[in-house]
Amino acid sequence: MTSKSAIALQALPLVLLTCILPVVAHDHHNELSEEQANAPVDAILWIHIFLQASVWGVLFPVGMVLGLSRSKWHVPLQSAGFALTLGGYLLGHAHKGRSFLAGVHGIMANIMFIPILLQLTIGIYLKLHIHEKTIRPYFVPVHGIIGRAYPILGWVQMLFGAITFRGYCRGDNLGQCLAHYIMGSGFIAYGTIMAILLLAGDAWVRRNGRSPEWWDSWIITLWGIVNTFTEHRGTHWSVKDMQHTILGILWWTGGILGIFLSRNNQRTVVPAVIIILTGWAMSEHAQALMLSTKVHAVFGYTLMLAGVTRIVEVSFIAPKFTPESSTEDNNSEHTLADASSATGANAVKTFRHLPPFLLVASGLIFMSGTDEELNFVHNEGMDHVTYLLIMFSIAFIIYTLIVSLIHLYSHSGRNAATAPSDGAIELTTTPTAKWYARVPNGDLDTERHVIGEDDD
Repeated sequence: MTSKSAIALQALPLVLLTCILPVVAHDHHNELSEEQANAPVDAILWIHIFLQASVWGVLFPVGMVLGLSRSKWHVPLQSAGFALTLGGYLLGHAHKGRSFLAGVHGIMANIMFIPILLQLTIGIYLKLHIHEKTIRPYFVPVHGIIGRAYPILGWVQMLFGAITFRGYCRGDNLGQCLAHYIMGSGFIAYGTIMAILLLAGDAWVRRNGRSPEWWDSWIITLWGIVNTFTEHRGTHWSVKDMQHTILGILWWTGGILGIFLSRNNQRTVVPAVIIILTGWAMSEHAQALMLSTKVHAVFGYTLMLAGVTRIVEVSFIAPKFTPESSTEDNNSEHTLADASSATGANAVKTFRHLPPFLLVASGLIFMSGTDEELNFVHNEGMDHVTYLLIMFSIAFIIYTLIVSLIHLYSHSGRNAATAPSDGAIELTTTPTAKWYARVPNGDLDTERHVIGEDDD
């Protein structure tokens, strides 16, 4: 794709955005009649839901990965995503039938145009290849940071959409919603990051000089400090207040130990032990409905199993991360290639999927365990087995997307030449190119090739 056509393609959504948004109007309701709240959902709204879920759940993450691998398909895919987002936004304001109370989903939809406009504007500026040695180096990392935030923004907005659609998380239910959705999303994010580190991040861990548990322990410590002082409100201490507060204390005390033990690139099982104890505590949570009690129990068991498999991974799969500078080659004692045979290497790769998948599954189950959701399931006559199997099915879909994106990164753009010949997900080498490199004097095509922008 030529530079001019790439700029034109990227500028088109920006032009449409500036022309259409000022005239878009939508009624937001502070009160709804029973007829409005229970009206059928029309086809336009269903199209809006599936279109935006596809764009923000699949298309933009794929575009982000192609940008990281410097693929030539990055710009066309992101430009198509911007155009479809605009179309979905208009559909969301044009539907008839069921009405919804004004809420955070509508507010967030408007806020999300800020990063969209920034990403478009900066992308067009970068394609112009001007101010190569002055201003441009500062905008390249900004462009990258905004792009990496897209999956998070999309996840949050999709959650807000589901909450708005069902009318959840209002009044006294807000606190429980926040606890379940934030913590559940945290476990899914934890599993995603773990999958990236275990499947494609060995070389990065070596260069960084910190074992994965060092990062885990810091996050657990900081999260525990927050939870210690935010889980209790008022003067009366309920059983749940006490349990959640002591879990916060457990996290920061265990996290401090994990930080100490994981220094000097040493691996430790402390974060896994904290996960197991958290899962055990959640499995013993007493609930008002038997259905809720069983769902929370399976959440706890799944989280405990994630911790157990992580202990196996830490103790037997990759017991130590040796810094890259201290090894003579890339096949140091901790890498996937160290297994004594091809069969052993494949077994290692296969096992490493268990901890992150179980974290994703446990996070999704916890998100699905609010009182409002389980009351709806109970009223529909569904048992806990059916409900949990649905959640595990969705977890399989989410984890498939995660590993597919990792696979795409290792087989596209600048990584295609060194992609594993057996079609495996893992990278055989990790690119060392930075976000920006100063370009030498020479013709423009050569300069673009040096910084990798001609592949966008």
